[in-house]
Amino acid sequence: MSVTKEEALKYHEEGRHGKIEVIATKPCFTSRELSLAYTPGVAEPCREIEKNDDDVFKYTAKGNLVAVVSNGTAVLGLGDIGAHAGKPVMEGKGVLFKRFADIDVFDIELDSKDSKEIIRAVQLMEPTFGGINLEDIKAPECFEIEEELKRTMKIPVFHDDQHGTAIISCAALINAVEIAEKKLSDIRIVVSGAGASAISCCKLYVSAGVTRENIAMFDSKGLIHKDRTDLNKYKQLFAIENKYESLQDAMKGADVFVGLSKGNVVSPEMVKGMGEKPIVFAMANPDPEIEYDVAKAAREDIIMATGRSDYPNQVNNVLGFPFIFRGALDVRATAINEEMKMAAVKALANLAKEKVPEMVLQAYGGDEFSFGGDYIIPKPFDPRVLWKVAPAVARAAMDSGVAKFPITDWQTYEEELKERLGFSKEIIRVMIHKAQKNPRRIVYSEGEEEKIIRAANIVYEDSIGHPVLLGNKEKIEETIKSLGYNLNNFEINDPLLSPKRDEYAANLYSSRQRKGLTMREANELVRQNNYFGSMMVHMGDADALIGGLTQHYPQTIKPALQCVGIREGLSIVSGLYIVIIKQKVLFFADTTVNLNPDEDQLAEIAIEAADTVRNFDIEPKVAMLSFSNFGSMRHPDSIKVSNAVKVVNKLRPDIIIDGEMQADTAVVASILENDFPFSKIKGGANVLIFPNLSSGNIAYKLFERLTDATVIGPILMGMKKSIHILQRGATVEDIINMTAIAVVEAKSNK
Repeated sequence: MSVTKEEALKYHEEGRHGKIEVIATKPCFTSRELSLAYTPGVAEPCREIEKNDDDVFKYTAKGNLVAVVSNGTAVLGLGDIGAHAGKPVMEGKGVLFKRFADIDVFDIELDSKDSKEIIRAVQLMEPTFGGINLEDIKAPECFEIEEELKRTMKIPVFHDDQHGTAIISCAALINAVEIAEKKLSDIRIVVSGAGASAISCCKLYVSAGVTRENIAMFDSKGLIHKDRTDLNKYKQLFAIENKYESLQDAMKGADVFVGLSKGNVVSPEMVKGMGEKPIVFAMANPDPEIEYDVAKAAREDIIMATGRSDYPNQVNNVLGFPFIFRGALDVRATAINEEMKMAAVKALANLAKEKVPEMVLQAYGGDEFSFGGDYIIPKPFDPRVLWKVAPAVARAAMDSGVAKFPITDWQTYEEELKERLGFSKEIIRVMIHKAQKNPRRIVYSEGEEEKIIRAANIVYEDSIGHPVLLGNKEKIEETIKSLGYNLNNFEINDPLLSPKRDEYAANLYSSRQRKGLTMREANELVRQNNYFGSMMVHMGDADALIGGLTQHYPQTIKPALQCVGIREGLSIVSGLYIVIIKQKVLFFADTTVNLNPDEDQLAEIAIEAADTVRNFDIEPKVAMLSFSNFGSMRHPDSIKVSNAVKVVNKLRPDIIIDGEMQADTAVVASILENDFPFSKIKGGANVLIFPNLSSGNIAYKLFERLTDATVIGPILMGMKKSIHILQRGATVEDIINMTAIAVVEAKSNK
């Protein structure tokens, strides 16, 4: 994927300049909140920290704050461009820390090339930060700076240019060597480049099992060998006895080429001269030492990695530093040591061997990929890296004695890491955990669809439910086999061939013969997947139905209403959406079914919504919305909403509900507290009941399209049995989430 100069400049310039901002994590809108945030309230944590220095992690953001420090002397492929010119890169690094591991960053650009000045500046910042990420500082100064900072500071110090590439490429090397059916101790490696990254890579390769004498490293002056007198102490580590006349000479018969130098220094002939199943890591950016397509054309048996995202096997440092720091910070490690780096290597290498989940496949265009020559390291946007690498690093910190705050409950820690990727996943995990305790039979009316099959396989593998796919058996089995799934994970039922069809038709006719349905029509209807699936649920042959992926809403809800019907005591069904904005969770109803409900129907919707929200282990606080605040404007529409509140209070006094009120009144706690202190709702509402379908539908769609909110649903409320209708075009993850909700509802309906 390429971007133009204009696009890149516009991206950085538009709106708020740059890529980062500082956001307060506590409210500071009232005079009281100001008093808590600053004087006089702030004195209390200051006193506690003075008494116990470790309390700085308890009362401040230090434990989640990393400094990205650079002097701009070795920026990307740009070289020595200075501190100011390097700042966009450092801001970008901060974005990656936040995006992938929820770590806060201040970028620190130092206008100095004096190693001692940089060392002293960073040392003085130790009280501010939980960790230091050194970035884009040229060699050999970077070695001296990191060594001295690690020796003198009690927080993790990590030079990513050295260790990041080393960790990722080492994981790739371990897997590539395994695929090539070779041994680390036997392989011969040729390295182009002898800077910070190359030296660190080779040191880590040796730690992983590579024989040091089998590494031939080249700098700008040629091979690093023991007769050279111009080598610094870092290059001397890889000076060898053997002598090669050139890079081309060294690559003859070599097993591995590692490029950390500049573009196009390797020719096709040099690759052709390598040993059997050659491994080529051409990691120079933006132009690799040899282009991917050129290398692949030279050798069919090559295993290739680059630093680019448009080719397989991208060696991207974002697979390392966010998660290494996450694990280090979470145990308050005093350093990032060799044991922690190797733990990250092994975690990444092992993760590449696991089956790739659908969410990752979709992020990379939907194409299948699995462990092999074109997939030797995980993809940068694989969320599993967070909860695989960070715990491995944290464990290694504890085992090696540098952790000051050990983790005892690893399952809870993994859940906390998953939560950092978004609260939406946490709320759905509540439902998934509940579903896993008592899985149910779920019938999918569109069983021939690939997305449904992918989701159903995960539903089975994760013990969420037992999937039943409706449709043509041969077609479904063909898709299952093409995806590499086990046929035994699925039950397939073709309505056209099912022996149950006559029984379902008779039952449907019996229930609707006085509503205009003939026996002939009943026989025709149960041949349709939506009717057949609904009758399965109605007759107890399945516990829940999921449909609507490729159809309009009425096409799915009408069969469900005719076959299953509305729960006794209710007059309507209704739709509920979950809307998550950062850490705030709201529930919107009705958003999908009722055009203009009357006061009794609004009360039903509110009660159903409150009970549904309780299934998520959240205590509902229901606001009945209008354009009026508690009688401020008398109109039939606002009176209807006010009367609905009275109906709910009479029928279900256990529900916290109030209104009528405006939307901002409902969600801004200070408005309710200051202007309407009599309200039953304290701290803001979390369930919003809209007065009609127009307002509810418009609201959730605006949130979905114009904000960064996560929107989940719709959840269909009020049916006798668990029936749920997907949005057309729903993702595999949406289908899994809705299945978990359906299973939990099916359990509660028993």
